[in-house]
Amino acid sequence: MPRAYAASACPRPVERLQGALPGLPDVISAPGSPGAARSSSGGAAARAAAAPGGEIRHLTHTEHAGTRSYDLYIPASYAAEPVPLVVMLHGGKQNGSEFAAATRMNEFAEQHTFLVVYPEQSRAANNGRYWNWFSAADQQADAGEPAIIAGITREVMRDLLVDPTCVYVAGLSAGGAMAAVMAATYPDLYAAVGVHSGIAYRAAHDVGSAFAAMRTGGTAAPTSSVPLIVIHGDRDTIVAPVNADNLIASRLAAGDITGQDAPITTCSDGGRSYTRTVHRNRDGIAAAESVIVHGGSHAWYGGSPVGSYTDPHGPNSSAEMIRFFLQHQSPATT
Repeated sequence: MPRAYAASACPRPVERLQGALPGLPDVISAPGSPGAARSSSGGAAARAAAAPGGEIRHLTHTEHAGTRSYDLYIPASYAAEPVPLVVMLHGGKQNGSEFAAATRMNEFAEQHTFLVVYPEQSRAANNGRYWNWFSAADQQADAGEPAIIAGITREVMRDLLVDPTCVYVAGLSAGGAMAAVMAATYPDLYAAVGVHSGIAYRAAHDVGSAFAAMRTGGTAAPTSSVPLIVIHGDRDTIVAPVNADNLIASRLAAGDITGQDAPITTCSDGGRSYTRTVHRNRDGIAAAESVIVHGGSHAWYGGSPVGSYTDPHGPNSSAEMIRFFLQHQSPATT
């Protein structure tokens, strides 16, 4: 039975795929083109991530499935009351600091008072630091990388004041594909999911099918009824735009969506147009939403060049995801 999600009550919101995972190997294009910015200084990215003024903790989580490091951003406005938590999964060849700098998500954490955690893939698990979303061993609950990411999420929920009904997960490329895995395998933990330039749950099961899924979308498995926002460029040559369609189709198969708003095309402040399509459940809540960016490549839109793999033109992907997330909450869980 589809799980019921309420409207928000959250008050505040190349090697062989560089270790076998589709991500961003070709996103570094000619200088000056969208997506060409690749940070050459880890120090600059770390300073940019810390610039909003909150506290950054560099932590490590260990459990039966393995060990991963993670960065935790605590906004200066965090006080003695529960706040939302956003889990951000980086793309290939990135780390937490670069992803934080690229997305400017810590700035939004200050504006809306929420925590942000950035799990980091290890080179031991994948040489290119891509999440292993395509591996059957990493597509199930209580095992592999999903167990580790869920463990990090719960560790933050235990150690800080987190509203358990307002916990969200998002990612870019390989991280977006892993965010889709997290929504499918831990639907009771996350209130909404954001997939940016990613791939649907179980669209691949090994390296060969991962390459195929990047081009054709693969054959996705049904997912959970966790509310979903998809952001994808229609000129993405790394992960084909059909993957955005498949993500939405997989979510629609959950069976709780009863209507669709007419697609609306808007021109962003950055001058680039995008088409938004919203699918609503029987309560009229936006349960699935796609934002297709016209002329967009494989990069985080509205991002900072101080980070990596960003396109400075709008729409602002971070703003879109936080807007969507803070509309949703799930039943309390731990």
